[in-house]
Amino acid sequence: MASSTISAERLRAALPRAFYDRDPRRVCRDLLGKVLVRTERQKYLAARIVEVEAYLGKNDGASHSFVGRTARNAVLFGPPGYAYVYFIYGNHYCLNVSCLPDGVAGGILFRAAEPLEGIEAMARARNLTLNGERDLRNLTSGPGRLAEAFGITRDRDNGKDLASSDSDLFIADDGYRVKKVLTTKRIGITKAAERLWRYVIAGNPFVSGPKSLQL
Repeated sequence: MASSTISAERLRAALPRAFYDRDPRRVCRDLLGKVLVRTERQKYLAARIVEVEAYLGKNDGASHSFVGRTARNAVLFGPPGYAYVYFIYGNHYCLNVSCLPDGVAGGILFRAAEPLEGIEAMARARNLTLNGERDLRNLTSGPGRLAEAFGITRDRDNGKDLASSDSDLFIADDGYRVKKVLTTKRIGITKAAERLWRYVIAGNPFVSGPKSLQL
């Protein structure tokens, strides 16, 4: 079951840019429990971030920035706090946020979130009918599902400022505090796969991946 609803008043202020101007592994821990917000025509979607993965630059073979700066991955090279959106497997988008100082590559992939507000709108965006707790858990569990539920695409959101409350897509802090963070290997990669750079809220049912990795 999703967390209790929260007021729009608590979601108006985006996390500051300095929050992202750090090692992605540190930012990952602090992002857990924060709220991804999409505003649309005085309405909003909100979901609590429950699973993220850190990706570094030249020292991380699994990172999109490992090959160096290109037109496609330029957002990852800074400044921090901007959305990097890519299309994968020919059928879904993935949302990331840039970290570290301008010119230094680093980012975080948003893997799963717990729906809080605008749940029916999220279901419509995914062409789903919610018939129970299982459907609710699947709504934003996984990077592709999360992006689809929030209407995130590369054309619409790549390069968007996630550290600005004037943006229609940003991240806020509603005061929620995570009790326990667990780390595992990242999912769906072959390079640098041994690194424990996937961070999840322990026991949260909205975490994605095999049950053995949900912990």
